[in-house]
Amino acid sequence: MVEIKNLMLVEDDTDDQQIFMLALEEIDPMLKSRMVNSCHSAIETLTANPVLPQLIFLDLNLPRINGKECLSRIKQNPALQNIPIVIYSTSDNYRDKVETKNLGAHAFITKPSSLDELVITLRPYLLNAVL
Repeated sequence: MVEIKNLMLVEDDTDDQQIFMLALEEIDPMLKSRMVNSCHSAIETLTANPVLPQLIFLDLNLPRINGKECLSRIKQNPALQNIPIVIYSTSDNYRDKVETKNLGAHAFITKPSSLDELVITLRPYLLNAVL
């Protein structure tokens, strides 16, 4: 089992970014994370940086290019296609879960309502126990 030490969050909501960061800090203060707020920024950052994240958390409700399209674009890029992607969304819609799985998502998390729940939800992903 490999611990995740480097990840990316693609999320445009600053409150959700802050809560996510608090959860990461509680799980592992040494974890390196990069936050971007759009699909365009994510792909630009991923293709410009020689050190790729071990895991990407991707919101579905992004401006201009939504999360499903972003997932598709990442998975179509040979240099990026092997990075596991976890959808991280307010949606709990079955159709969203099926569509993102078919596009190559490794998992789907519906955003929990509290920081404690988020820590409990994220911990297995960061310990790579569920990928």
